[in-house]
Amino acid sequence: MSEGYEPDAYGDGDDGYGQDSTVPAQERTFAALPPAQGRGFAESWWGRAWLKALEDTALDGQQLKKGRRFAREGRVGAVSVRPGRITAMVRDRDESGYRSDVLLQELTEEEWDRFLDMAVDRAGHIAALLDREMPPHLVEDAAAAGVDLLPGIGDLDPECACEAWDHCPHTAALCYQVARLLDQDPFVLLLMRGRGERQLLDELQVRIAARAAGHAPSATLDEPAEEAGDRAVRGIPATEAYAAAGILPPLPPPPALPEGPGAAPCLDTETDPEPGVDPTALEMLATDGAVRAHRMLAEALAPGHGQQPVPAALTPGQDAVRLAAEARPEPWIVNRLATGSGRQRAGLPAAVRAWQYGGAASLAVLDEEWTPDTAALARARTRLAGAWEEDEAPRLRAERNRWTSADGTVQLRYGRDARWYPYRKESGRWTPAGPADEDPAAAWADAASADG
Repeated sequence: MSEGYEPDAYGDGDDGYGQDSTVPAQERTFAALPPAQGRGFAESWWGRAWLKALEDTALDGQQLKKGRRFAREGRVGAVSVRPGRITAMVRDRDESGYRSDVLLQELTEEEWDRFLDMAVDRAGHIAALLDREMPPHLVEDAAAAGVDLLPGIGDLDPECACEAWDHCPHTAALCYQVARLLDQDPFVLLLMRGRGERQLLDELQVRIAARAAGHAPSATLDEPAEEAGDRAVRGIPATEAYAAAGILPPLPPPPALPEGPGAAPCLDTETDPEPGVDPTALEMLATDGAVRAHRMLAEALAPGHGQQPVPAALTPGQDAVRLAAEARPEPWIVNRLATGSGRQRAGLPAAVRAWQYGGAASLAVLDEEWTPDTAALARARTRLAGAWEEDEAPRLRAERNRWTSADGTVQLRYGRDARWYPYRKESGRWTPAGPADEDPAAAWADAASADG
């Protein structure tokens, strides 16, 4: 059976984004995605929320497992997204194809009005959407306005040609594939809720222009109308000027990023240092400070930086590990950093490796053993059970947030961020073996393949 639809539904053009350019604005078609072996289906928090709605709704976990395998194997064809519905052809193992649809309730006109008014009031929300981001506070503010953007339990309604009454492997595979599309573009979700990207941005622009015009002060008795009009242009609030990129003149460009960090000063002088002052260590700190300043400036100039959360300040112990990992200090300085980190010299390499794989979050997993609450533990066990086929699952023994292989050489640690951290025993010590992963099977593969 062919993977596709009739030409009058999809057209034959392509706009370079995998989207058919001849389709009306309220329908988008995405080309079939390649297999997703060895990775999770959703990396963004809103993509994971989409999958949670699926997994909390489906009654048969085995059907979800089978659908996940179908999606991993690339059995989902081109995906059509339109208001209230997503559609694709999904192939079985015997290559027979089934048209599968998943329905999602559209927002009402009144709900869209509330959402658009809320977005105009907060220019950062518009900027985030244009950067293909959906920050949590956008969803929270929408919910406060009575608009639920993300689906909840029971909101994803399946329809499939296989005539299953619940989520079958075909609709499950479609949902897993759509999670990957949502990672790339949250406007996919908004289209399902009833508004395409162009229509949504046009409506926002109209409201921004109307709001800006409403802020223009009227002429006073002592001021001519022409002068009042000139003053009105200068009196538009900064947030609206920032959001109305297509109406008002653009903001000036940011300063250029220097080619590299500045050189650290040389402290090798004829003057003896004060007692307790180590010139070599100071040079290392100055070099590290210049490198960090350059990196922070690069991040500040990157698109969407203003929507990112402010990182937590490091403790002295964490910063000592960071310096050992990033500053390439002399061996005798490493000994001082080990002491400053609160670790023995032999324990510092594992901490350095943890930092290199995931920064402060990974370092916390190295140091901390904790007991997940009942709900978190249940989620962790469910993810583990669903990560492998029954005959492929490794034998694990559980202790608090750590799952260890039967032979005692490989370990998965469940972090407070709900990610899996791979570990491998080296020279009698548990050592990080790779970056964290949403998928326990992928983390396990990193640990099992690590070169001791």
